Amino acid sequence: MSFGTQPIVIFLTINDIPRHSATINIPTRKNNVTPPYRALKNESCARFWGWCALVFLGAGTAGAWDYSSHSVINQLALASLPTNFPAFVLAPAQRERIAFLSGEPDRWRSNPGLSLRNANGPDHYIDLEELKLCDLTPDQLPPLRYTFAALFAQARAAHPERFEAINPEMDQDQTRELTGFLPWTIVEYTDKLESCFSYLKTFERAGGTPAEIANAQADVVYVMGVMGHFVGDGSQPLHTTIHFNGWVGDNPHGYTTNRTFHAWIDGGYFRKTGEPKLETLAGKIHPAESVGEEGRPDGLFRAVVAYLVDQNELVETLYQLEKEGKLFGEGEQGLAGRPFLEGQLIKGGQMLGNIWWTAWLHAPEDFYLRGQLEQRSARNSSAPAK
Repeated sequence: MSFGTQPIVIFLTINDIPRHSATINIPTRKNNVTPPYRALKNESCARFWGWCALVFLGAGTAGAWDYSSHSVINQLALASLPTNFPAFVLAPAQRERIAFLSGEPDRWRSNPGLSLRNANGPDHYIDLEELKLCDLTPDQLPPLRYTFAALFAQARAAHPERFEAINPEMDQDQTRELTGFLPWTIVEYTDKLESCFSYLKTFERAGGTPAEIANAQADVVYVMGVMGHFVGDGSQPLHTTIHFNGWVGDNPHGYTTNRTFHAWIDGGYFRKTGEPKLETLAGKIHPAESVGEEGRPDGLFRAVVAYLVDQNELVETLYQLEKEGKLFGEGEQGLAGRPFLEGQLIKGGQMLGNIWWTAWLHAPEDFYLRGQLEQRSARNSSAPAK
């Protein structure tokens, strides 16, 4: 199947360069070549595609679960928030900021720094099928990132025959030994947001200055916006699978192996058929609810893993839609896949709103900060008047 008449490359921005393979046919990891959704490692390739992006797009930024879809997910999450959620986040300027920040983790991808590429790349995905390589199921995943990384490394050392050899030339960011950290990234950002809410509550209740409160609010907005990207990634089934950019390995159903498939689902389809309409999708959002089993320390982590597993179960559905021509983007048949993709945006927005709400509900007061504020107040009240 051809993904429309326009080449995918014209849709890429500089920020997309590390994510997508554009129109070139890149071999699979079976051949030890860097997968196209993971960062492009060859600097000459990166410069080439950067040049292509500049030629086609100038310095502007195109819609992107490209930027426009990530922005919609963050805005859908805002639409889910109950009326007793902190009102400042719903001010027009803050809404715009939260929507803009949905693209921040992809903008980091345009930075050539090895440390950032190594840290940021695996945060966007998890290849759930690879858990079996270390004898784990999703339900058995440890809630701590580095515990999982150690388990995966131990399995590689104990059973090297299970794992593909890594070509060092195609592992310049040194992430090929990893299978992705998306669930941990989401939970870690939730903890950061909960921390922001904790000190915001304390500043508001215990004598924080207007500047301190404003800065705490800005921190909340930043974390809300950035973490939305990762929750949104989780709603895109191709971020949960080894089949992230065309089917790999045994392919009895004849699913597409096209190496532009990920870019097409991320945004090419919507650009051809019309960007998702926030007003239409928002009507399908319900008020945010707390997620995670109460009283269980890893309750949120388990809920996030379940969310990702649910999307992974739709990978084959997505490929089947492509096979049936329902993602072509033209004619009645070619538009039949649009409700599925829009439904994934709704799932991402709903889950994100639920997580934001959960962080607000569970954020305790920062008692250390309260003590410091009380000491400051006492010093100020005992100081002699000038």
